[in-house]
Amino acid sequence: MLRWMFLLGLSATFLTATVPAPGSVPTNCTYDKDAMMELSQGEFDQNPDNGWRRVAVAGCEGVAADLIRDWRTHHQSQDIILYWHEGQLRAIAGQNQEAIVLFDKSRKTAIDDRGMGWSIYVDGTIAFLQSDKRALKKAKRALVNLPRPADLGRTVDINGNPVEIEWPPNLHILDRLSRYWGQSYKQAYACPPAVK
Repeated sequence: MLRWMFLLGLSATFLTATVPAPGSVPTNCTYDKDAMMELSQGEFDQNPDNGWRRVAVAGCEGVAADLIRDWRTHHQSQDIILYWHEGQLRAIAGQNQEAIVLFDKSRKTAIDDRGMGWSIYVDGTIAFLQSDKRALKKAKRALVNLPRPADLGRTVDINGNPVEIEWPPNLHILDRLSRYWGQSYKQAYACPPAVK
């Protein structure tokens, strides 16, 4: 669970930082596919200077999504974080129906979730893509009312550094999707959070 929480934060930071200005066009979406296929999952998915993240520069989100799909297929991986990241990239690229299918595949069982509300976050994100404001509000309420697990304890990143977990996780993202209702996922996800 500790690693999982770090992965969520890193993906949110990456995607917010790479959303391009309207009308911008990428200069180069190419990469060495053979080299990418040889990367470990950690290097491919989590290194901000390598893997799909290096490809997912402004305007290349669809290319990066295809790269994640190809890496998953090559490695026969069913890791839900890869479905989630591919889904985010497809949503940023405006491929909402494809994103919804991938987000749905990223759900966790109640046992695997351990009370962290991941599938609630998935529900809210899908609701945004389906323009279902009522379902998004329902997901937000469910996250707000989610009790903090007693065993959450001290959380660390992959390097052992302490990480403070905002509770409930991902509520700030569903808040952002609500505040910027009617905009694309790309625009809403990149908008600044509400001032506390």
